[in-house]
Amino acid sequence: MAISNTEKLRRFYEQFSHDDHVLILINADPDAIASAMAVKRLLWRRVASVTISNINVIKRPDNITMIRLLGVNLVPVKDIVKERFTRVVMVDSQPNHHEIFSSFKIDVIIDHHPETVVHARFLDIRSKYGATASIMTEYLRAANIKPSTKLAAGLFYAIKTDTNNFVRQTLIEDIRAFQFLYRYANLNIVNKIERSELRVDFLKYFKVALENKRIRKGRLFSHFGPVVNPDVCVLLADFFIKISSVDWSIVSGLYSNNLIVIFRNDGFRKDAGKVAKESFGQLGSAGGHKSAARAEIPLETLKNEVNYENDKKLLRWIINRVEKRAGKK
Repeated sequence: MAISNTEKLRRFYEQFSHDDHVLILINADPDAIASAMAVKRLLWRRVASVTISNINVIKRPDNITMIRLLGVNLVPVKDIVKERFTRVVMVDSQPNHHEIFSSFKIDVIIDHHPETVVHARFLDIRSKYGATASIMTEYLRAANIKPSTKLAAGLFYAIKTDTNNFVRQTLIEDIRAFQFLYRYANLNIVNKIERSELRVDFLKYFKVALENKRIRKGRLFSHFGPVVNPDVCVLLADFFIKISSVDWSIVSGLYSNNLIVIFRNDGFRKDAGKVAKESFGQLGSAGGHKSAARAEIPLETLKNEVNYENDKKLLRWIINRVEKRAGKK
């Protein structure tokens, strides 16, 4: 029997007391940021304090603009003193998604990614939803909370982003949340965030990506070598999948002693998450949704597989591993 949103909200509130100091852990992107804002609003006047902490370095211009315009106060995880917090909440992610998460005892997890082996006092994982922001909107509605224009704008933008304007996996619940938020969102803020995707220094990567691309049977591959930020790979993978003749866009780069591989596809009879996991899961972390996925492989592991300092050899290695799986999906 399905549990109502009202009952889920009640069980969520049961995890907290008025003297709790709550830490919300996120791998900051639009969905995680907006969802954390929603949790903070739900806990307003119900706990002693709420702190949102990001485990990643935020460099994407749209994320920076979102944080600035919505007035989100984030504390980098390196500045967090764990002992000060009595409850830890995770949104839009799960402990197995990053080694930093595993160093915390998580009490509450709310997410829309495919479920991993996960344990917490309170779990709400809905892998068929297009965005965690949609789930959090249902919590707000169950609590009879009218979101502020900024909170609504953040959740609205997060749903747009994670569903790729409803092209990726989406439920009717995502659409209902989107329609509800439209009533309250400051759309000028949303438009400003959407126009802030590029930095001038990112432009050079378009040149490199175009020069290095390889297209094989509708699958486009491109490898950068070292990148200033893995978001460059995301940006280019999203760019290449817009090409009419491209079914798969696989873009990779080296960052922080890891090989980052970003997968995008057109969503027809293919599963990027499974391809990513089957291609690279035994070497590092890999997974995602049907049309969008990611793999991260430590260079220490990679050196036993291929000469990762040789861009051409590494690209060929990536192509060979992916084509064995992508061709079947």
